[in-house]
Amino acid sequence: MNTTFTHFLALVLTGFISINTIAQNFQGKAYYSTKSKLELGNWGATMSEAQKKQIQERLKNRLEKVYILTFSIEESVYDEDEKLDAISGATDSWGKNFAPGELYKNVKSNTLLQSQEFYGKQFLVKDKLQLIEWSLTNETKKVGEYHCMKAVALIPSTELYWYDFSWDRLRNNETETAATADTTKIKQIKMTQIEAWYTPQIPVSHGPGEYTGLPGLILEVSADNTTILCSKIVMNPEEKTKIEAPSKGKEVTKKEYQNIVQKKMAEMRDMYSGRRGR
Repeated sequence: MNTTFTHFLALVLTGFISINTIAQNFQGKAYYSTKSKLELGNWGATMSEAQKKQIQERLKNRLEKVYILTFSIEESVYDEDEKLDAISGATDSWGKNFAPGELYKNVKSNTLLQSQEFYGKQFLVKDKLQLIEWSLTNETKKVGEYHCMKAVALIPSTELYWYDFSWDRLRNNETETAATADTTKIKQIKMTQIEAWYTPQIPVSHGPGEYTGLPGLILEVSADNTTILCSKIVMNPEEKTKIEAPSKGKEVTKKEYQNIVQKKMAEMRDMYSGRRGR
C-alpha cells in the first residue's frame, strides 16, 4: 500500500471519528457551479463562429448554474441558487421544463424525491437512488483546500438525464416500440463515462445531483459535456437549514415521468406538423 493511499485512509478514519461525535447536530453546505458545453451537432456545422458565440451567450443562464447542497449524515437537498437567477434577470421558460428541480436524497432509506414542473403541472418524482457501481482509484488531487480521490463509473445515459428531453430519444423509443416484434435485434444502450473526485475529509455519501455512494463528499464531477465543481463548503453553519423532502405534486416514478414528457412532446410535434401541412 503506497504512502499516499495510507494517508487518505488515515483521513477517512479521522473524519468518521470526528463526525460521529457530533452526528446529532452535523450539517454542511456545499456550493457547486455547473458548466455545460453547447452541442450544436449538424446544425452547428452551418454556423459561423460569431453565430455560435451569440447562441452561447443567449443560453448562458441554462449552461451555467449554481446549486447548493445542504447535507447531514443521512439526508441532503440539492437545489438551484434562485438568488443568482433573480440577480441576472434571465428567463428561460422552455429550459425550465427540462431542468432538474429540488432534489431530496436519503442514503439510509435509499430514497429519492424530486420536484418537477412540466408545462404548468407539478410532479413529485419518487424513486430509489441511482445505483452507481463506482471503481475507486489511487489518483489524488486537491479541490480547494480538500484532498480528493478519483472514482469512475459508467451510467446509462437515459438514467443520467431522465428529467431532460431530446428528439433523438423520442425517435429511438418510437423505433424500438415499432420493432418490438423483431427479437433478433439487440437493444443498444448508450453509456456515459463519469469521473468523480471525493474527499474522505468529509465522510458522507452525498454529492451534487444524483451522485452518491462514495466514502466522502463528492466535490467534482465530469459527465458527458457537463462539469460540476464545488466552489465553497460551509461546515456546521450557525444557522441550520431544515432538510425537508418536497411533497407537492402528482407522485410518479422516473420512468412514468419520462413517458409523460415524451407523450406530450410527441403530441406537440404531431400537432405542429399537421398545422404546417395545411
